[in-house]
Order: sequence, then C-alpha cells, then structure tokens
Amino acid sequence: NNRIYGLTKGQYSPTSEVGKITKSTPMGSLDAPFNPVSLAIGAEASFVARTIDSDRKHLTEVLRQAAAHPGTALVEIYQNCNIFNDGAFDALKDPDTRDTSLLRLEQGAPYRLTPDGEETVHDPHDPDPTRAFALSRMNHPTPIGVFRSVERPVYDVQMTDQLDLAVEQHGKGDLAALLAGGDTWTVVPERSSR
Repeated sequence: NNRIYGLTKGQYSPTSEVGKITKSTPMGSLDAPFNPVSLAIGAEASFVARTIDSDRKHLTEVLRQAAAHPGTALVEIYQNCNIFNDGAFDALKDPDTRDTSLLRLEQGAPYRLTPDGEETVHDPHDPDPTRAFALSRMNHPTPIGVFRSVERPVYDVQMTDQLDLAVEQHGKGDLAALLAGGDTWTVVPERSSR
C-alpha cells in the first residue's frame, strides 16, 4: 500500500486519502480510503497484519509469521512511492516522530484504543475479532504488527478429507461409467414441417 497507483503514473487509488490531487483527480479524490486490514478482519480472516517496508526486522518477522500460518494470510505493507506519493508514511518512518506515530502490536503488550481509554492487553489469538477490528480503525497512533492470528480448519485440508472419505465410502470414481450411466439422454434433431 503506497496510497497511489504508481505503475499507472500516479492515479489515485482506493487507499488514497480524501482530497488527494492526482492526474485522475485534479480537484481531489472524493472516496473515503479503503482499509485492507479492516476488510480482512471484517471478513473473518484468520491472519491479518500490517508492517512497513523500511523496518526490515519487523517486516521479516511479520512475513515469517504469515508464511507459517495455516491458511490464507493478509499482510498490508506500507511502502513509499517516491515518484508519485513521496512522503506518504514519513511520520511513521522518521526517527523523531515514529515512536509517537506507531503502535507496535505485540502479544501480551498493553495498549489504549484512545488516549483516555482503558488499557487493554493485545492478544491476536483472541477468537473474537472485535478488538482487532477496533485496532484496524485507529489512525494515530497507527498500529503495526499482527492484528489477528487464529487457527481454524483450512479449506483445502477439509476438501481433501472429504474426497478421501467419499473414495472410502463409495470407491474410486469411474468417469466412463458416469458418462454412460442412467442420467443420460439423447438429443433428436427437430424435423422440418415442409
């Protein structure tokens, strides 16, 4: 996510901020920015994270966890586009501002959703996505790290198990028998009435 379509020469993207001036939005973009992390959590994704390209250690750790996760993982990576949207994430990268601009999500670490809010302990393994979703909606500070990492059955494993059970119960399928079976019909051309 670099908040711009850089490869198409700087058109605004679904993650561009409202009012973004680009070649395709000379008077400013009108759409509210799309939040990939919120969408993934709202869709009950089992692994959702965010990181920054310039923090190699953090990026490597988040990608390692995503790769080890059984099932699909979404990792949003904030990445600068130095041609068409330079500085989009400067506050998150600058040594003078990053400590107050970032909320590093770590298992068991306390955080507050609002400055005067109640302190909560981060648990990405919580089966209830409510807190992970609330974190995804925060803008300042900006959370990075693993929002959600829950284990549940994986589709392709379940499908393989179903197929194995079907073979065990009914034997291996026979395509020729299926095609010549009882559920067939013959198409007869219509005769002309001349």
